[in-house]
Amino acid sequence: MKRLSDIKFSTLDLVPVRENGSAAQSLRNSLDLAQHVEKFGYNRFWVAEHHNMDGIASSATSVLLGYLAGGTSTIRVGSGGVMLPNHAPLVIAEQFGTLESLYPGRIDLGLGRAPGSDQMTARALRRERSGSADDFPEDVTELMRYLGPRTPDQRIIAMPGTGTNVPIWLLGSSLFSAQLAGERGLPYAFASHFAPRFMHEAIRVYRNHFKPSAVLDKPYVMLGVPLVAADTDEQADYLATSVYQRILALMRGQSLVQRPPVKTMDGLWLPHEKEAVGDFLGLAMVGSPQKIRAKLEVLIEQTQADELIFTCDLYEHADRVHSYELLAQVMKG
Repeated sequence: MKRLSDIKFSTLDLVPVRENGSAAQSLRNSLDLAQHVEKFGYNRFWVAEHHNMDGIASSATSVLLGYLAGGTSTIRVGSGGVMLPNHAPLVIAEQFGTLESLYPGRIDLGLGRAPGSDQMTARALRRERSGSADDFPEDVTELMRYLGPRTPDQRIIAMPGTGTNVPIWLLGSSLFSAQLAGERGLPYAFASHFAPRFMHEAIRVYRNHFKPSAVLDKPYVMLGVPLVAADTDEQADYLATSVYQRILALMRGQSLVQRPPVKTMDGLWLPHEKEAVGDFLGLAMVGSPQKIRAKLEVLIEQTQADELIFTCDLYEHADRVHSYELLAQVMKG
């Protein structure tokens, strides 16, 4: 049985934009956070592709990864994830081949099959290309071919890219990618930070379908976990209201800019909305280090996950940094 100290821990930064803030400040904060968690002993620092969302500044994911990798030295940086239906596989191979060439051994390519946006935005991204989530398995195969060794009869190459063998992860919030990751022998990350409902089933499907590959001889599971760590439970509950307001805005189709914490959410949400936000954040670790340690130990016992990747959406950047520092102390025992 795994212990907490056996588990690798990582960061998923949604590069949040504050109310009355700017994208420029959010991007600088992302690098500052990456530099801090690198010192705290985190394994990876991932950012995710989102589009047409005023509260998330990571849309140009590969560009941002170059900035983050250039400002750090040891931590792995990567996408959690690139939404492959939005792109031609060759373009992603060239982008991540370039990153791997510049920062060898530090780049991860996590892939999702959702558009990461609404359908109108998805069309605006692709223009003439009729990308579809249904093409995802074939697109993954094509992308892996571009990043793998060049073959004698290969007429299209990614340069940079060919022969870089950038590690590919499949990400998912449903069972489709779990099965595909297992069949391909790839590491799998489940989006339990916003869709915890299918977590146990997805892990089971992935492990049951796993076939050893050139990159993995046994399954490797990473789980997304929302985090609000503070010195006391009361302070964490207060800071978490910023997260609740953001999820509530997402559900209502409103602006996702970060709002400051409030003393109470009473009057801000209806009973069914409170329940929906609670379901969304079903795996959230909110509290003091002692409380979070107890909850994490249960999570590891139940899932036997290999790695946890934490997302922390707090209003004040200093509170985010402190939250990740407290978590590192918990994970190291």
